[in-house]
Amino acid sequence: MAEVLRRFRRHRPAVVGLVAFLAIVLVAVVGPLVWRYPYTELTLDYNQPPSLAHPFGTDSIGHDELAQVLRGLQQSLAVALAIAVVGTVGGTLWGAISGYYRGPADSALMRVADLILTLPPIALAAALAGTSGAWWMIALILGGLSAPYVARVVRGAVLGLREQEYVEAARALGASDARIILRHLVPNASAVIIVNSTLLVATGILAETALSFVGFGVRAPDTSLGLLISDAQSAVLSRPWLFYCPGAFIILVALSVNFIGDGLRDALDPRQARPR
Repeated sequence: MAEVLRRFRRHRPAVVGLVAFLAIVLVAVVGPLVWRYPYTELTLDYNQPPSLAHPFGTDSIGHDELAQVLRGLQQSLAVALAIAVVGTVGGTLWGAISGYYRGPADSALMRVADLILTLPPIALAAALAGTSGAWWMIALILGGLSAPYVARVVRGAVLGLREQEYVEAARALGASDARIILRHLVPNASAVIIVNSTLLVATGILAETALSFVGFGVRAPDTSLGLLISDAQSAVLSRPWLFYCPGAFIILVALSVNFIGDGLRDALDPRQARPR
């Protein structure tokens, strides 16, 4: 573990990404508690550009844009992290079972994964989410659609691990298949699982943004970064602060998480480690 941390610290973009991501999470959690305007409050300042009173300006009905962005960031991060958890847990179990049993079970599970991978995720998520607008429903659907990607990666790792001596020893001692999968194979495939879970956060926030942008994500009176961009698309030239402020946070989250994933990949796989 100490060696992994040392290699991760040597990856400067990953360290910067980690600091940036933690700062963004802190802003999302603490910001709405300390900022003087709730995201639902309507002020008497309409269509105001950024100022000391409203650092991100206001919209056409008087919402403080900073309060809206803080709430949107909070919801978008919640959706992205939930997508990563659902996709990682589901995909890990899916891939581990497929790789361990091989044969007909492997073939059936991978054909299902291939089928899901051929479907357009945003269109399918929009159809399944319908008009619910509940962030947990969006996260559950997008996480489920992400699971096949993780499953294929984990399956590849498990196919190599299942032939190792410690697996044969556990099987000879009478360990059940579930114990071998959960106590031996999954922990030893943790490197690829961790890297893919971090990347799911980045793809998750982009997927939530796309889904909200087309009107099938988080709905008013709640908000998300994607919904804020969707609402501001007609004002991108006249009131650009409404469009670019939430857009900047989406870019920051995606970039920081990708840098973290890149650093974790190098740190957990010494063959790919290189000074940065």
